[in-house]
Amino acid sequence: MRRSFTVALERYGYAMRAAADGLTGLEIFRDEPFDLLILDVMLPGLDGIGLCRRVRETSLVPVLMMSARGDGLDVVAGLEAGADDYVVKPVDTYVLVARIRSLLRRATYAPAPGQGPERAARQEEAPAPADSDVLVFGDLTVDTGGLEVSVSGKPVALTPTELKLLLAFAEQPGIVLARHTLLRDVWEYGWDGDSRVVDLCVQRLRGKLGRDRIETVRGFGYKLRR
Repeated sequence: MRRSFTVALERYGYAMRAAADGLTGLEIFRDEPFDLLILDVMLPGLDGIGLCRRVRETSLVPVLMMSARGDGLDVVAGLEAGADDYVVKPVDTYVLVARIRSLLRRATYAPAPGQGPERAARQEEAPAPADSDVLVFGDLTVDTGGLEVSVSGKPVALTPTELKLLLAFAEQPGIVLARHTLLRDVWEYGWDGDSRVVDLCVQRLRGKLGRDRIETVRGFGYKLRR
């Protein structure tokens, strides 16, 4: 399966690096820059969930988790570990490519790993763009032009998916956004997806922004408190 996906994705123009186990994958990840990771939950040595946690200690790179059980605990554990999305095996190549393209588009919302300070320095030197807009919600500040988030004046590091989700809320503060709307606008699902992706990403956002910042409206969805 690893070999077949590697060949298929290379045909779509992606440069691939494959590892047969989690520890090897972690070593490769630490030695080379990557735009996206695809992690199988059932990796030997260090499984995909553990590998995702190790990656998230130092990087915000998009992570796509691959699971053999679409309704099992693997999906929840992977998303809680910091994965941005998941696919269920067996998966068609065109579905996998669609998820990859969506994640890479989201990744343009954030600086590449390790480039945050350099990017901030460049922004200090250059004038702010005309469409830059700073939104304030209590102690939460969202710079939609500079794509920077802070709580009580302290910068908050968000993954590209978390950032795009927060921007969706910040564009309509106080408005309830349904899960299917967020799946369409943030995850770019052209069909109804698994709402657990939304729920667990909101959970991660709450952990970084404050438990009360994003409110659950039971039976409808979520909204950002003004």
